[in-house]
Amino acid sequence: MKKNPRFQLFFIIILAILAIFVNIPVEGIFPFMKNLSFKKGLDLAGGTSLTYRGDMKDVEENQREKALDGARVVIERRINLFGVSEPIIQTAVTNNDYRIIVELPGVDIDQAKKIIGTTAELSFWEQGASISAKIATQSAYPLGVPEVLGNNPKKTNLTGKDLKETSVTFDPNTGKPQVQLTFTDSGAKKFAEITERNVNKIVAIVLDNVVIEAPSVNQPILGGDAVISGSFDSESANALSTALNAGALPLPLIPLQQHAVDATLGNTSLSKSLIAGILGIVIIVVFMVFLYGRLGIAASIALILYALFVLSIFRLSSLTPYGITLTLSGIAGFILSIGMAVDANILIFERTKEELRLGRSKENAMSLGFSRAWTSIRDSNIATLITCFILYSFGNGMVKGFALVLAIGVLVSMFSAIVVTRTLLRVIYR
Repeated sequence: MKKNPRFQLFFIIILAILAIFVNIPVEGIFPFMKNLSFKKGLDLAGGTSLTYRGDMKDVEENQREKALDGARVVIERRINLFGVSEPIIQTAVTNNDYRIIVELPGVDIDQAKKIIGTTAELSFWEQGASISAKIATQSAYPLGVPEVLGNNPKKTNLTGKDLKETSVTFDPNTGKPQVQLTFTDSGAKKFAEITERNVNKIVAIVLDNVVIEAPSVNQPILGGDAVISGSFDSESANALSTALNAGALPLPLIPLQQHAVDATLGNTSLSKSLIAGILGIVIIVVFMVFLYGRLGIAASIALILYALFVLSIFRLSSLTPYGITLTLSGIAGFILSIGMAVDANILIFERTKEELRLGRSKENAMSLGFSRAWTSIRDSNIATLITCFILYSFGNGMVKGFALVLAIGVLVSMFSAIVVTRTLLRVIYR
């Protein structure tokens, strides 16, 4: 308690001012702040619904459900890599009709089709060892392969499954975007063997049965890396990189239906939920002030700042590809975290009361109250964070949103109780 709290108080005031500006954007003064808005989920903002049928003609009957689930996993991975939060992805099987239904919040139909539609099957082709007099049927090869490799092209054993990761880089000479391929150890070995036997020859890179690049090999490439430098812009390069990272779909998907999805709850439910949250804060403030007096006033100020900080995080996250999507379950997590923020203050104040009853001075009682309540606050919040981690890891859609919002609320509530409340009480007692 002997530390001067002025620096901490100044820091809190600066954070509070920034949080107010973030939550009440003044576009005339700060034009860039007009992009700060809550990302809403399907239940609040609507989105796009796509239905696909799995083409099972080349899949054995006892493997069809497994293949359909594999396609669902790949689609979910792609959507997550694209930064679309809280999608709804379901499979449906009826009378040998295998379907995948995908609902994406805040995404238009064309963008959704681009994310899901491509199969992203990567392969590498080389010239065959022998040259036949007659060109094989064009349909037997990917589009463009016979034109590039001649009469007898041959598919290598290197595929997209041998990729470790891909990334978007820029050609140092032209400045154009390109896709960097990094192979696994076994893939790097295969790639080295392919380039070694094709020096001064062409190796065609094929994506979804279309040649996207056909470079000439000047020397064996032993590093396990390759570059696809087609006619990309940044968006298409990122899309290709994401699709390759997510992997190829295990079966072709036939689009059946596509339509926009209206918000199931809409702004009315959002407004009611926010009003409920505000009303809850007001009731808690009245309760804390009535029960704890000056301590309750400090805790109430900390609680209001806590709400501003959390809402600021929600808004600022909209500037990133992986912004927090606000759904009704997420709002529930936020309101629940408000109660947890108050719980930490109550623990501190009750411990302080105990020290006062033992005859401690106010400053010593408060110092001991903070230090002795901290272990309980820490352990309870860590337990909640572990639960949030489990829900986020094994849940999907709205369950993940609830877990993420609750985890953010718990972390901010710990900062609010230990830093904000403590600083305000130091100022009051000084």
